[in-house]
Amino acid sequence: MMTTFLKHQVSEPTYFPQSASDEHAAFAMWLVRSLQPKRIVQFGTHNGYSYFAMCQAVKEAGLSSECFAVDTWREDAHADDDLEAIYARVSGENRKYEQFSTLLRKTFYEALEDIEDGSVDLLHIDGRHFYPDIKRGFDHWAPKLSKRAVVLFHNTMKKEPGFGVEAFWADISQMRPSFNFSHC
Repeated sequence: MMTTFLKHQVSEPTYFPQSASDEHAAFAMWLVRSLQPKRIVQFGTHNGYSYFAMCQAVKEAGLSSECFAVDTWREDAHADDDLEAIYARVSGENRKYEQFSTLLRKTFYEALEDIEDGSVDLLHIDGRHFYPDIKRGFDHWAPKLSKRAVVLFHNTMKKEPGFGVEAFWADISQMRPSFNFSHC
């Protein structure tokens, strides 16, 4: 099924696990079609909703993108779910995209060795939400970004104890071209 987003037709995602990022799937799919990234990396994949929306867009558009989902699917300070069961579901869904999608069951720092510098056109950061973790992750991954890279941050508006994305976003958005979805 198709929907209109920014005056463009985009598909509805076909994978619907319970997710906090469901409002942004249309944007992610539109962005993939518009940017036509050679390499997409998402860290903090969890149940894979936004990641597989991007993979779906790659497949439907016939792009030659490589996609990487980085997560340990082990301990998570911000989730109480059965992470082994979630990883099994994510692995099953990934079979649809295995010709261009790789699940890296690693920390963000361990995965640095798998991705060449200057090669990431789309980076989605949705990992540990503590300020030092977000900053350290961004700083470590910045060399991996291409000259045309777009970086997405999840939870920039969330005001809960321990969430530092809002503060990091306030810092970084002053230094680079940026915009924020403030509705959720």
